[in-house]
Amino acid sequence: MSNRSFRWCRAWFAGALLAACAGAYAGQAHDDYLPPWNPPPAGGEHFSVPPVDAIADLHGDVVDPQLTVFFAGNQFMVVHDLLAAFRKAYPRYQRIYVETLPPGILARQIETGSLVMGNLRIALKPDIFTAGKASIAQRQKHHHWFAATADYARNPLAILVAKGNPKHVEGLRDLGRADVRVSMPNPAWEGIARQIEASYRKAGGEALVHTIMVTKVKDGSTFLTHIHHRQSPLRVLQGKSDAAPVWATEAYFQQHILHRPVDTVTIPAAQNVTATYTVARMADAPHAQAAKDFFAFMQSPAAQAVYRKYGFQAVKP
Repeated sequence: MSNRSFRWCRAWFAGALLAACAGAYAGQAHDDYLPPWNPPPAGGEHFSVPPVDAIADLHGDVVDPQLTVFFAGNQFMVVHDLLAAFRKAYPRYQRIYVETLPPGILARQIETGSLVMGNLRIALKPDIFTAGKASIAQRQKHHHWFAATADYARNPLAILVAKGNPKHVEGLRDLGRADVRVSMPNPAWEGIARQIEASYRKAGGEALVHTIMVTKVKDGSTFLTHIHHRQSPLRVLQGKSDAAPVWATEAYFQQHILHRPVDTVTIPAAQNVTATYTVARMADAPHAQAAKDFFAFMQSPAAQAVYRKYGFQAVKP
């Protein structure tokens, strides 16, 4: 083979390899709708096989953590950046364990003493617990779990739809249409469900609530999730649901951070419900000083900058 032929073959092979890699990446990108959606920790052997073997909402060091934080699950997207900023501010804390599950599940974990996920049992007590302001106040009233609390972010509701909005969903009332398949948090354990129901009530009264939460649940056109911050975006992305009421930051994350093929339908202020997030320092925190440091950090400009990056609103606009 001449040198010219050899260079041509080498160029062709490189191009073909690049095209094959690009094709594989495109296919992988489609499959990657499956969580986890955060960057994994560095180092170690990486083994994850979604959806059969992937742990999306347990983060960090489960063995001998110096700090354990239970976050209301819809903040999963901030964890990576938030912990990086915390470690920079407090470098003595490197082993940190975080859960981003529905607050009702986190509370049950505290009450029962452990979480069992698949074949894994975790019996860690949290140093910090975060949830909606009303939820924190209710648990403090009944259980006296917290030594201190502080508000740190706000978040309105929005409707997530597929890119181009093929069902022409213009507002909450359209979720009552028979041809619109809805992905809806389960009121049994997801606090956001009550706030969405309150918005349904503002938009269409009890009739709209009944249509979406009773009639459409019975006929299967409303799907009740177990963990809406994972299931609802995934169902819209996979074409299993046409619309999903979610926190605005969840729609922002999928559309503007991950650049997934989705659109956001804004809910008017008169029909919307805005949540206030509260961080609580546990009275029986296993790592008392770390809990105090993280509690202070959550109110710092560095933490607030991370929350603004992901679309959360300031407590005082």
